[in-house]
Amino acid sequence: MKMILIVAAVVGLSVGLAQAQDKTYILSKSDMHVPADNLMSGPGLQEKIDLGRQLFFDPRLSSTGTVSCNSCHNVMAGGEDSVRTSTGVKGQLGGRNSPTVWNSAFHSVQFWDGRANLLEDQAKGPVTNPIEMGMKDHSMAVARLQKIDGYRDSFAKVFGGKASAKDAITIDKVAKAIAAYERTLVTENSPFDRFNAGDVKALSADAKKGWETFQKTGCVACHSGAHFSGPKMPIGTGFYQKFPLMPDANIEKTYGFSKDLGRFDVTKNEGDKNTWRVPTLRNIALTAPYFHNGAVADLSEAVRVMGKVQLGKDLSKSEIKSIVAFLNSLTGEFPKQEMPRLPAYELGLRRLNSISVSLRPDILVDCRV
Repeated sequence: MKMILIVAAVVGLSVGLAQAQDKTYILSKSDMHVPADNLMSGPGLQEKIDLGRQLFFDPRLSSTGTVSCNSCHNVMAGGEDSVRTSTGVKGQLGGRNSPTVWNSAFHSVQFWDGRANLLEDQAKGPVTNPIEMGMKDHSMAVARLQKIDGYRDSFAKVFGGKASAKDAITIDKVAKAIAAYERTLVTENSPFDRFNAGDVKALSADAKKGWETFQKTGCVACHSGAHFSGPKMPIGTGFYQKFPLMPDANIEKTYGFSKDLGRFDVTKNEGDKNTWRVPTLRNIALTAPYFHNGAVADLSEAVRVMGKVQLGKDLSKSEIKSIVAFLNSLTGEFPKQEMPRLPAYELGLRRLNSISVSLRPDILVDCRV
């Protein structure tokens, strides 16, 4: 009888855990921001995703033929490039740390300063940024792609029309394809996700303690929701926070967080100075260095800094250790990625001369466009 009661109690506890699942933190693909003119369903979806993957990896979208989307957002790793600021065309350094592309489809605004809404908007920006990919304008990028038979055929297959048509390739179609691929970059089933679903063994004792500390110290005031980047917001409305909120002279001297004015550069609103879109904490253990300027290389130090300048608290070593253990539990399972074969220029352009740059035997950049 005693054994039956014990078993019943264990079963009841398990059921209770499952029922206690916090829906706030459930990762659901249905929460993605997807525009009506680029749905992730219907015939031809896989072909659109495959085309987007090719474009994402293709350095010919840059003026020098040396920088692709993947150069700064490496999907073979954490979705960024593991350096303070990225290197663009002609060796130029960008001003901010590259945000991870993994799970970016869930953001209501893109970039650190929220200057773009959808992934489609974001995909167009770097192409004509003089430091990043350096194209003079979008028509220059489109003209280069138009010279590649394989792309003309693929765009016609995905978006309709004739491959020979002048509008077979447009910058909007390029952005839609890239965005479709990026919406497949979702990391699910992290240890925390399994714990939240009722698997009490999914987290270590340190991680459980860290989750409690994370909540108790107030980290969830900003890093809440399924992506630990704030509440779900309508597209175009970002969840922003001032950083640093409580500047510390020593931390500022060491890391220089306040030098970049953040969203102010977009809005020119005084209240937006040093204000940033709250970044996701999913896979945070894989995306060092941290913060908008990539100034902090270590996750433990990033936690200490956040405690000091955002919460006004001097976190103890044990608190930092446990929070880091919890943050490690937010690393999800990464869908396998394969580098695509890129379509080549037509034979007439596959020659070395004063106007062509050889990158690889199968990729030749015609610098006339």
